[in-house]
Amino acid sequence: MVSAGDFRKGVTFVKDGQPCLVVDFQHVKPGKGSAFVRTKYRNLKTGAIREEAFNPSDKFPKAHIETKQMQYLYNDGELYYFMDNETYDQVPLNYDQVEEAIKFLKENDSATIRFYEGQAFQVEAPNFVELEVIETEPGVKGDTATNVTKAATVETGAVVQVPLFVNIGDKIKIDTRTGEYLSRV
Repeated sequence: MVSAGDFRKGVTFVKDGQPCLVVDFQHVKPGKGSAFVRTKYRNLKTGAIREEAFNPSDKFPKAHIETKQMQYLYNDGELYYFMDNETYDQVPLNYDQVEEAIKFLKENDSATIRFYEGQAFQVEAPNFVELEVIETEPGVKGDTATNVTKAATVETGAVVQVPLFVNIGDKIKIDTRTGEYLSRV
């Protein structure tokens, strides 16, 4: 059990049967009345963020989140298959579970998958990926104003804003957390 008085960023707990992660917290001790903990937390299954005040003595069960490195194998049109690198078990996930990460994953890439009570609920691509540009407008000579960008589609289908000098066939490095172009490779 974890009490609300022990909340810190990154602490996981179960509220109403849903695993939650503390995003931000503040211990408040008003001049009049009892102290409370103002908490901002994310529901790990739905991604919804809520703010709520708790009594510091409120207790919640601790959510045990299991994290595994798994390899993305293929998509059969409906499900996305990932393989556990240790047991070689394959886990099929639907689009809702992989939506954020899949736009940066190629087949055979490694991904971090989080499980709660044996059910996968979140897939994360590596922080940085190198992908090839397959479609973009050509940069026009003379368009050299600073920070001018254009849209480029990479081999996984993601659309990224890139500088004008990036062309079709270039490999670029992308930060998957923000979806931003970092550099040419």
